[in-house]
Amino acid sequence: MEVTGKIKVVNPEQQISAAFKKRELVVTTEEQYPQHIMIEFTQDKCDLLNNYTVGEPVKVSINLRGREWVNPQGETKYFNSIQGWRIEKAGVEPQAPSAPMPSAQTFAPASNLNEDEPDDLPF
Repeated sequence: MEVTGKIKVVNPEQQISAAFKKRELVVTTEEQYPQHIMIEFTQDKCDLLNNYTVGEPVKVSINLRGREWVNPQGETKYFNSIQGWRIEKAGVEPQAPSAPMPSAQTFAPASNLNEDEPDDLPF
């Protein structure tokens, strides 16, 4: 899935535990009723946000995650999170380098290799 919009917030990296870190990004969608979507980047994906600033239009590839948790009273609770795994500037299509078009003189006209056979094509 993807979320497209402008960056509203880029939070600093948080070290949650010795083995886990995360960084949060808020993207404001550009629709009739804009939404402020908080997206978490974890572990090595935190560094993806280093080159982005507030106000930039972006497209973020995300995964929806859901978890089940049973509290000490035995009640089951459910939690959702949105995890980002790729971010790119919106509206910028990567372009492959194109080779220049050869001139018309490069192409030789087609010649009839076997002039003894009649042209029997219906068109």
